Amino acid sequence: MKVAQVLPFALSLLTLTGCNDYLDYKPTAVVDEDQAFKNPDQMVTSAYALMGDDWYTYPFNLWPYGDLASDDALKGGSGTTDTDYHQVEVFTSLVPTLGHLDELWYHLYIGVSRCNRAIVALQDNGEAKLGAELTKQRMAEVKFLRAHFYFKLKMMFNKIPWIDEEVYRNDSQEQIKNDVLSSEEIWDKIITDFKEAYDVLPSEQSQGGRTNKIAAAAYLAKCYLEKGWGDGYEKSSGDNYVNEEDMKKVVEYTDVVKNSRYGYLEDYGDIFLPEYKNSKESIFAVQHSDYEDDNTAYGRANWSNMLNGTWGIWSCGWDFHKPSQNFVNAFKTRDGLPQFDDYAKENAHPVNGVPTSQKWDPRLFHTVGMPTFPYKYEEAYTLTTANSRTPNTYGYYTSLKEVPQRSKGETYNSPWQAFAMNDYVIRYTQSMLDRAEALIELGQFAEAREIINDIRNRAKNSVAKHISYAANQCEIALYPESYFQTKESARKCLRWERRLEMGMEHERFFDLRRWGLLSSTLNNYFKLEQNDEYDGQKYAQYLKDAHFTTDKNEYFPIPYPQLYYIPGLYSQNKGY
Repeated sequence: MKVAQVLPFALSLLTLTGCNDYLDYKPTAVVDEDQAFKNPDQMVTSAYALMGDDWYTYPFNLWPYGDLASDDALKGGSGTTDTDYHQVEVFTSLVPTLGHLDELWYHLYIGVSRCNRAIVALQDNGEAKLGAELTKQRMAEVKFLRAHFYFKLKMMFNKIPWIDEEVYRNDSQEQIKNDVLSSEEIWDKIITDFKEAYDVLPSEQSQGGRTNKIAAAAYLAKCYLEKGWGDGYEKSSGDNYVNEEDMKKVVEYTDVVKNSRYGYLEDYGDIFLPEYKNSKESIFAVQHSDYEDDNTAYGRANWSNMLNGTWGIWSCGWDFHKPSQNFVNAFKTRDGLPQFDDYAKENAHPVNGVPTSQKWDPRLFHTVGMPTFPYKYEEAYTLTTANSRTPNTYGYYTSLKEVPQRSKGETYNSPWQAFAMNDYVIRYTQSMLDRAEALIELGQFAEAREIINDIRNRAKNSVAKHISYAANQCEIALYPESYFQTKESARKCLRWERRLEMGMEHERFFDLRRWGLLSSTLNNYFKLEQNDEYDGQKYAQYLKDAHFTTDKNEYFPIPYPQLYYIPGLYSQNKGY
C-alpha cells in the first residue's frame, strides 16, 4: 500500500525537476502547483494531513527513540536484525548510515515544506479566498504545525537547518547550513512560531483535530522546559544548568492549560481506549480512524505503531516495543510509595491470582501486558508465554497503551496491520507534570506535590473499572509532605512519577537527557538488564554489547545521505 502511494509522488518529482529547456510539458495526474496555491485552505489541510502520514520506519511519535533508546523498553520482533532499531537500543553500532534515521529526517522536512507552502499560499491568496480573519487564524495553525515538526527534528538531531517560507520563496534551501544557529537560537525560532499561534488561536475550535490556544500554550511550556535545562549534552545540561526564567515561562503557560476546559480523565485506563480518544485528557493529538468509520480502503490508521501488536493476539502482531524488566520493577511499591533505592535489587513480576507481599502501582497493569493477565482488560484474550515471538531475546512482556481491545476487531491489511488509535502529542497530565517539574526548580514544592498527588490519586482510583483482577496486588499512596522538603527529594518524586505515568509513551530518553542522567542511568541499566530471567528463560543478553557514550549519544547522528546530498553544507553532531 505504501509503495503505491510513494511511487506516483516520486515520478511527479522526476517530471518536475528533470525537465530540459526544450520540454514544455504539463504533467498529468499531479496537482498543478499554481492551482494549488490558489486554494490556501486546502494547503493548510495538506499540512495537517502530513502529521499522520508516517510509517513504522519513520514514526513521528518517536517511539523507538523515546522508549527503545531508554531503560523502559526492548526492541522486540524476530531478532536483533529485524529493522534498524537494534542499533538505537545498544548505541555502540549507531551510525549515520541507518536508513530509518534518514527516512525520519526526510519526512519531517516534508512536513516543514508543506507548512511553508501553506504559509505562502495564505500570504498570496488567503484574504481574497478566506477573508482577513480566517486567513489570520489559518496562518496561526500552520505556524503551530511547523513548530511541531521542528520540535521533533530538534529533539532528535539537534543541529538542523531552519528553512522557513522566505527560504522557500527564494529557493535557497540548498544554501542553509545546519550549524549557523545555536541550540538556544533554534529553540527561540520554534518558540516564536508557537507564540504567534498562541496569540491568535481561539481556545476552542469548531472542527475537531485543529489546534487551539491551549495546545499552543502546552507546547510553549514544553519548549521552555527543554530549553531551560541546557543544550542536551551531559557536560552542559542537568541540575546545574537550570534557567529559572525559562522555568517561570513553563509555569506561565501551564497556568493557561490548568485553567482551561482540559483535565484529568477519571480512570487512567480510559485514556488509552479509542472511545475516549478526544476526551478532556487530550490537549492535542494526531487523529486516526478505522476504515469502517471513514469509508476508505484502509482508514486513517496509525501506521507508526503497526509493529507493536502482541504475537498471537492480532492477525499480524509483530511483537515490537517490549517493556523491560527494569521498567516493570519501577512499579514496585512499599507502603504504597515507590521503592526508590532498591526497586532493581531483585527482579519480580506479578502473577494473576497469586497475591504476594510485593505490591505494585496500578498503572503497571494498564501499561504492561504480562502472562496470566488479560490482554487490555479482556479475559477472553488472556496472555500466556506463547504470546512472545522471541522470548529468549526479548522476554514475555508486551506494550498495551497503543493498541485497542482485541474484541473490537482490527484494521488489517496483510502483511501489515495498524490500529485506529490517536497519537497523543500532549495530554493534560503530561502538561501538569511539566508544570510540577518547573515548580520544583523554582522551589515551589507545595503545588508540585499537589499536582503529583492528584495524578497518583487518579491511579489509585483506576482499579475497579478495568483491572479488578489485580486489586489485591495493587497498593499506591500519596506522598507525605516530608518527601517535598528539599529540591533533591522533590525531583526524585517528580522523575519517578513521570516515568510511571508516561511510560511507553515515548518520553523517557528525552526526559533523562534533559536531566543530564543518560549515561549513568543507561549504562547501569545495561549491566542489570542483560541478566534478565523470567521463570527460567534468560533474555536481553545482547545488552552486554550496549554502551552509552557521553558527548555523543545524547543526540542521534545527522543521516549520511543528508550530509552528502550537498557535500560540506551540513556538519555532523559530536562524536559520530
